[in-house]
Amino acid sequence: MLKIASHFDPVADVVLFEGDCLDLLRDIPDRFVKLVVTSPPYNLGKSYESRLDLSDYLAQQRRVIAECVRVLDEAGSICWQVGNYVDDGEIIPLDIALYPIFTEFGLHLRNRIVWHFEHGLHASKRFSGRYEVILWLTRGDAYTFNLDAVRVPQKYPNKKHFKGPNRGQLSGNPLGKNPGDVWQIPNVKANHVEKTIHPCQFPVELIERLILALTDEGDWVLDPFIGVGTTAIAALMHGRRAIGAEVVPEYVAVARDRIHRAERGELRIRPMERPVYDPRAARVIVPPKIVRIETTAG
Repeated sequence: MLKIASHFDPVADVVLFEGDCLDLLRDIPDRFVKLVVTSPPYNLGKSYESRLDLSDYLAQQRRVIAECVRVLDEAGSICWQVGNYVDDGEIIPLDIALYPIFTEFGLHLRNRIVWHFEHGLHASKRFSGRYEVILWLTRGDAYTFNLDAVRVPQKYPNKKHFKGPNRGQLSGNPLGKNPGDVWQIPNVKANHVEKTIHPCQFPVELIERLILALTDEGDWVLDPFIGVGTTAIAALMHGRRAIGAEVVPEYVAVARDRIHRAERGELRIRPMERPVYDPRAARVIVPPKIVRIETTAG
């Protein structure tokens, strides 16, 4: 049975802290987590956030980022997924606004990943927004990156070299190709199998790809704004441990319920390998049960 702790516990499988993430972060030791992956509030004035002036919002984010950098492993990564701040009809890309904060702490930008999706609000005075951005940054140059774990099918899997010493051999990697930096993954809307009460929910497969690529089994994954627990579910599914904080009690309750259902093999998710549009793939695949990681205190 999974051990779910309500406060930081180095031998837990997952830590779900109800409260401000800064209160949780203070208890986490330096260099403890391999990956920080999160989607912070976008300062849009939703029910779970207070709308701030952009400068105040960035100052708030800086305090959280500073603590995330402190707890980040030497070979670790930070993936900060954001959209746009909208002010009187004008958009300000938050990744651009936040980038100087990350460089201030000595992080190195490895990719600006564009997450593209087909559904969202329909704009009338500008083109409808259909993407968000993930800033992938590392502490140093010796960072964990498991490309083979996240390769995607080749477009032409049987293509072969037609001349030269490799003539007749497959020209592409048999394990698949690099997924690139533009990811088309459906967002979690009303008819998505993962939909909960959260209005801005991560799809599990988005976090799966980051966890598989940027961590190893047994590593800790931190989400300072964990919401309804998607990061924890993706981490536990693949033999990692998770730490997260959430200020809304209802979301914490949903996160716990989802983790327990995943442990029993009852949580429905959209499989990472499913094509974005395939009318023949109508059934929902239930993932394997989460297996508890054995730990030794000390």
